Amino acid sequence: MNEELKHKFYISTDKSKLDTQIIHDFLQTSYWAENIPLATVEKSIQNSLCFGIYEDNQQVGFARVITDYATSALLKDVFILEPYRGQGLGKWFVEYILEYPELQDVQRWLLGTKDAHGLYRRYGFKNLTEPEKIMMRLNSNVDQS
Repeated sequence: MNEELKHKFYISTDKSKLDTQIIHDFLQTSYWAENIPLATVEKSIQNSLCFGIYEDNQQVGFARVITDYATSALLKDVFILEPYRGQGLGKWFVEYILEYPELQDVQRWLLGTKDAHGLYRRYGFKNLTEPEKIMMRLNSNVDQS
């Protein structure tokens, strides 16, 4: 990303700056969180390390990390709003998150993506080498839509 753009945008982990309406509006139409309730988005923000990317005070992107800061981290809900794509913001955002000082001791990072494998591979993400060792459990008491 060129220096001019870096001066135009900034990244913050200050949750008070986050625009939960923008985050919810984007996520509820995404393939991975379609129709997610606002209350669920708010709870996920409260319990994650969150990153916002801003132009002035306008939020243009979001990501969060679920982590113990030592053994594992799950990168979730990464997005740049459509009008701001194609400028290198996504690459800069992912680099910033992966280089974030408090996350440097994390041994294993995970993420899920349907269409951004190329982006994440450049930062060392790979397909699972032993997917049979990874399991998941869906809570039947919670709407999975």
